[in-house]
Amino acid sequence: MFRLAVLIPSPPVLVPELCGGDPTADPDHAAAGVPELRAAVLSAAGTLAAEAEHWTIVGTGERARALGPDSAGTFRGFGADVRVGLSESALAGSEFDPELPLAALIGGWIRGRVAPGATADARILAADTPIETCLGQGAALRAELDARPEKCGVLVVADGAATLSLAAPGYLHPRAGEVQQGIDRALSAGDREALAALDADLCAELDVSGRAAHQLLAGLFGSAPRVETLYSAAPFGVGYHVSVWRPGGDA
Repeated sequence: MFRLAVLIPSPPVLVPELCGGDPTADPDHAAAGVPELRAAVLSAAGTLAAEAEHWTIVGTGERARALGPDSAGTFRGFGADVRVGLSESALAGSEFDPELPLAALIGGWIRGRVAPGATADARILAADTPIETCLGQGAALRAELDARPEKCGVLVVADGAATLSLAAPGYLHPRAGEVQQGIDRALSAGDREALAALDADLCAELDVSGRAAHQLLAGLFGSAPRVETLYSAAPFGVGYHVSVWRPGGDA
């Protein structure tokens, strides 16, 4: 039975081994904003851990992929050989995929931190997945999880615009701020219609890498959800949002 969804961003610096130095002690550290973000992410994930024994991780990537609980990977490509799995049994193996999608890596790391007894699978959407497909996959996932006997939750790993400042990965785009504000409002309000209305071409131009995952999240709920927002900011010129979504009238 589906219980809740949690939305988090995907910066690898959430993993302490990838931060370097001590951003807590040094306010001028490049990752000085990470501790607050990490605390919000782990708090939201803790709520997921308390209410769901099976997780479905949703994210975007270059191509669509489905990953089972036996999947494991490493953050080696991001600077440290931190190994994660979608289940504890996956960590016992000897195969750690260095090309596991970032959303699955982040989800696996969080699972190990807050819910080592939980198992997860991952659904990775191609970043250019059409809007109607995203919404349909969200509805189909909801029906699938509602039919399972165990308590299920969804962990959506998705970023907003990566063009919000001169130092952002995609540099500064003049339209990014307005679009990101609209995304943040929609996510905080659980406004499924506004998320469904996101323009795929504009989002691609603004490097909103999580657009497809946001729209799957919209399709996951049959009516307005109850939303608790824990974090909404852009510390690296990228829109990051952390929230917990619960069924409202469709429970």
